[in-house]
Amino acid sequence: MTEEDPRRRRRAQGALETQVLAALHAARGPVTAGWVQDHLDADLAYTTVMTVLARLLAKDAVTRKRQGRSFVWTPAADEAGLAALKMHRVLDREQDRRAVLASFITTLPEGEEQLLRQLLDQADGED
Repeated sequence: MTEEDPRRRRRAQGALETQVLAALHAARGPVTAGWVQDHLDADLAYTTVMTVLARLLAKDAVTRKRQGRSFVWTPAADEAGLAALKMHRVLDREQDRRAVLASFITTLPEGEEQLLRQLLDQADGED
């Protein structure tokens, strides 16, 4: 393999998981790992796809169900739900959650800050 071989280039952290999740979202229902492999824009080994799916399962980003001798996979949530899951993971890794949230809020554009306030008010009303 040469240095120009795309398989030798290092992927950004999480890029492969993102591609697998995108493939699952494009599916019209539960699909096999082989289906995911066939629908990725990368030349990946089946074992690599299975490893990524297993990691996503451990992160509660996908679900699987036995179908015959194999499993079928689905995303655990829509794309907004998966983004929220990622945000929770970031917060869980931080010592000072308050500081992270405060920094996040202060960098929001005015319209989004107002939307966040409305959503928090709605959530308070539902409790």
